[in-house]
Amino acid sequence: MADSADTTILKTPIEHPLESSKPKPASELTDDQLQKYEWLLNQVKHWSQPDSGVTVPKDAPKDLTDDEKRWLTRECLLRYLRATKWAKEHSEKRLISTLLWRREFGVYEKLTPDHISPENETGKQLILGYDKEGHPCQYLIPGRQNTEPSHRQVEHLVFMLERTIELMPPGQEMLALLINFKTSATRSYTAPPLSQSKEVLNILQTHYPERLGKALIINVPFLVNGFFKLIKPFLDPVTKEKMKFNEDMKQYVPSEQLWTEFSDGALKFEYDHAVYWPALLKLCETRKEAEKRRWAEGGSVIGESELYLKGATEKGVKSAVDDAADAVKEKLAIGEGDAQAAGNGAVEEQPAAVGSAA
Repeated sequence: MADSADTTILKTPIEHPLESSKPKPASELTDDQLQKYEWLLNQVKHWSQPDSGVTVPKDAPKDLTDDEKRWLTRECLLRYLRATKWAKEHSEKRLISTLLWRREFGVYEKLTPDHISPENETGKQLILGYDKEGHPCQYLIPGRQNTEPSHRQVEHLVFMLERTIELMPPGQEMLALLINFKTSATRSYTAPPLSQSKEVLNILQTHYPERLGKALIINVPFLVNGFFKLIKPFLDPVTKEKMKFNEDMKQYVPSEQLWTEFSDGALKFEYDHAVYWPALLKLCETRKEAEKRRWAEGGSVIGESELYLKGATEKGVKSAVDDAADAVKEKLAIGEGDAQAAGNGAVEEQPAAVGSAA
């Protein structure tokens, strides 16, 4: 796998961000937010137990697979709570909607590398490098479009989103989209069909909330600019704020991890499908298998910490809870021992007190 310091032309993904590229620290939860998180976690845990006394929505999936349980991390639940402005019932409905969508869309079963590979033969989507906040950079290059509009193009984007998420460093939950609308010899109009764009926007905003760190868009021609005006009504205010047009991308991405085709970056990269594609798949599979192993070692719990799954901490949430419970028990035992010792001391002093009184 590649190192961003190489002077040769790169043909494989970059494994890690620069040491200076750090995610912003997560904000501490307020007592109210923590209470809402614990409510949502309790709800999700009871989806498969309709007779437990906890009222759950009728459409809640009762047969969660291991992949789905592993997806339902602590950070995942918090993303949906933030996306709904901490409306806990609404966040539960959106979680259910996304899980059902992931099943219907075939995220785990249908979107295989072999199915998606033809869409990426020209390198029209890449995962390459990290920005200054540790967001993995997902490049979209419409000028390299090699297929006619189809549902598989949407599947391609979702497949690459899932791979980008797998390559996020510990503590980072968002990605950077870098889009270059530069025309090519085969593509003079590089905007996708409006219907497809609306579908993609709906997927991103509904089923990948709190995942977009920023969208950096360059070489927007007049016709494509008109296209953005058409889709603007479908963008939520938060997404609009994260979109930057025709700015110098070096403001956001370190030059040594920014492709030379984007804002004069210093990273020399050449797409070779026979080299890049298997390297990307191997890297992602290695990361995913490591997360699966940690999840099983941590007790296979819903609400697991993504920091633990990505190897940034030694213990998962179950171990942390067990350690806290043991600490409380130990403290109580010490307290009971001190109290008993104090009682025994008082009993032993009584005869001496009686003798001196006599």
